[in-house]
Amino acid sequence: MENVYYKTVKQVTNVLLFVEGIKDAAYNEIVEITLENGSVVRGQVLDTKDGIAVIQSFGDTTGMNLGNTKVKFTGRTAKLKVSTDMIGRIFNGMGRVRDGGPEIYSDEEADINGSAINPYARDEPSEFIQTGISTIDGMNTLVRGQKLPIFSGSGLPHNRLAAQIARQAKLLGSDEGFSVVFGGIGLNSEEANFFMNEFRNTGALDKSIVFLNLASEPSMERLMLPRMALTAAEYLAYKHDMHVLVILTDMTNYCEALREVSAAREEVPGRRGYPGYMYTDLSTIYERAGKIRDKKGSITQIPILTMPGDDITNPIPDLTGYITEGQIVLSRDLYRKGLYPAVDVLLSLSRLRNQGIGKGKTREDHSNVADQMFAAYAHGKDIRNLTEIVGEEALSDADKEYLHFADLFESKFVKQEYYDDRSIDQTLGIGWDILSNIDKSEMKRIKDAYIEKYGKWKK
Repeated sequence: MENVYYKTVKQVTNVLLFVEGIKDAAYNEIVEITLENGSVVRGQVLDTKDGIAVIQSFGDTTGMNLGNTKVKFTGRTAKLKVSTDMIGRIFNGMGRVRDGGPEIYSDEEADINGSAINPYARDEPSEFIQTGISTIDGMNTLVRGQKLPIFSGSGLPHNRLAAQIARQAKLLGSDEGFSVVFGGIGLNSEEANFFMNEFRNTGALDKSIVFLNLASEPSMERLMLPRMALTAAEYLAYKHDMHVLVILTDMTNYCEALREVSAAREEVPGRRGYPGYMYTDLSTIYERAGKIRDKKGSITQIPILTMPGDDITNPIPDLTGYITEGQIVLSRDLYRKGLYPAVDVLLSLSRLRNQGIGKGKTREDHSNVADQMFAAYAHGKDIRNLTEIVGEEALSDADKEYLHFADLFESKFVKQEYYDDRSIDQTLGIGWDILSNIDKSEMKRIKDAYIEKYGKWKK
């Protein structure tokens, strides 16, 4: 089949080609499409039935001449050549070199769709990852092997936050750092330049593999890129025992490309026009994070998505939240106040937090301090809303303490500089400092022994 060309393209719809007379095309098989001018575009088989193969083109199909277009079925699925030489290099969404350097030569190839991890072989995430960011380390802890997405909105500083995490992430009490696999999906030139400058200027590129798909490039590459990135990550983690941090941004662009293909196939749309199988499709990406028993390496995943219209009920964040183990939510209100990284800790959640903190991991008082700050900040925000109605003069002394705590929490704990790499001890120390502005008798979520040992009340 490799040397057979088919000139039976009967229809072209947006990014799809319909080729007749095909009996043995395989699902996800890679094809080569030779256009009238001799240029070759790659594609992938999406569906085959009744002798018709539906092919998704990774290039432009505008002006394609049906009679003079040839399609060659390669008999191979999409594979990525993998090697440790990929570290420090930049690739496009199809896994081809885009930094002007030499091609990657390797005898090892890996199917980009990966293999499902046997749930029995999964090891439970339990090691604390210190990002140096108080709102994450202290309140919504990231654990090695976890998948923890960032829910953001247009114009919010999720790119800066991702770059800061990539630069600062480390295992506490260990000199083991992270190799970073970064996947930029449908980025504009400004975003791409920001990440490239950050990786180069901080030296992070020396330990990173970067895959970039720009907004001006074919949208179909966006469906391939996350799988390319995760294939490289799996190679480093499970073949070379490395700890890999995978950052994927922006998953909203990925889902838009998925919707585009679904519409071209004339499938029955689901919520907001997205395909009904989007949940399953996203799970094939997110579930590739984790730890495997008897394997030293690990994959920790931070997907980033911008919520359309800041709507957390949109299908993209909604389905992502079901699959992943929590979320870090950025707040436009905090951003307008000039607070970076603008993390709303009350909307954020790390379902694996308690598995990665405590005595021997972070500090014995960590869980109690975090719980107390959650409660105090929530109460303080309620008081702040009440104050807008009744005025501060109508508040009791206790209510004024909680109101003051909410202000301190945002200005001292949430707010930090872009290059401020806080240790977990510094983060918890700030927590004790601001809690000391509330009467000690209100500390109902902290053990007395911890109050005596770490408390900063003057009396």
